[in-house]
Amino acid sequence: MQDSGNKRKETHLAVDIAGIQFKNPVLTASGTFGYGLEYTDFIDLNRLGGLIVKGLSICPSQGNSPPRVIETASGMLNAIGLQNIGVEAFLKEKLPYLKNFDTNIIANFFGETQDQYIRVAEKLNSASEIAGLEMNISCPNVEKGGLSFGGDPKKTEALVHVVKKNISLPLIVKLSPNVSDIVVMAKAAENGGADALSLINTLVGMAIDIKSQRPLLANITGGLSGPAIKPVALRMVWQVAQAVDIPVIGIGGIMNAQDALEFFIAGARAIQIGTANFIDPAISVKIIEDIKDYCEKNGISDVNSLIGTLKI
Repeated sequence: MQDSGNKRKETHLAVDIAGIQFKNPVLTASGTFGYGLEYTDFIDLNRLGGLIVKGLSICPSQGNSPPRVIETASGMLNAIGLQNIGVEAFLKEKLPYLKNFDTNIIANFFGETQDQYIRVAEKLNSASEIAGLEMNISCPNVEKGGLSFGGDPKKTEALVHVVKKNISLPLIVKLSPNVSDIVVMAKAAENGGADALSLINTLVGMAIDIKSQRPLLANITGGLSGPAIKPVALRMVWQVAQAVDIPVIGIGGIMNAQDALEFFIAGARAIQIGTANFIDPAISVKIIEDIKDYCEKNGISDVNSLIGTLKI
């Protein structure tokens, strides 16, 4: 006879962020998962809480010149420069296939000007298959846009406000760590009407070839990601989660379930897997399973009960 007393109760993994119902709190980060379709040979996209597509602009972009990616101690530097096929091509060539998967499609987008941000957002907003938008105001690898908005709280609030006014989908604003006070920027985005925040994007860094005495990246500097930035990301997520009333999505060096759980405890309602996708294309599903296993072993019936439980 089976001992029912030893049977573990299945954990509730679903989370709600700005009205979007995610089956679990594990998403794939923009820029590290292509348009999602590239990973179908390695992972069942239906298992994901959601996937965030490569950043989209109003026109196609070739990005920066190579070399664009350099491995570093406990991480990597990238200076891709937001290469993408453009919003129109995405809607025509990628989205019709993505809609066949049972997961939330979040479209990341950016612009060089306020008008471009609005135009891309409006086009994406018209697609019924998209669950929400993630606005990138935080890329350190392009000369225009990006940090010219994301580094100034007044510009951030104004941009979020005008974009939000022109769309009906939930708007997630992706914040940069390359600012003097992340909380100020988070509050500015919230004041502008953001429905949720995602943080952090990459830290600005560089690497040098000592033989040639030249930068290893053609762009000279790039965005540092991976385990090296996790302590910074965790601190910033904790600070922001205490300061705003909208949901926070944690990003930065999450390589396993323990990392993800730390972000939940710090206040993140969901997390995004980035650099780890390059090491193990199936890592997101493994992390989902390991989060579930941890909760069941520890008698946690709902992953939401972990959010913001840090004891000081």
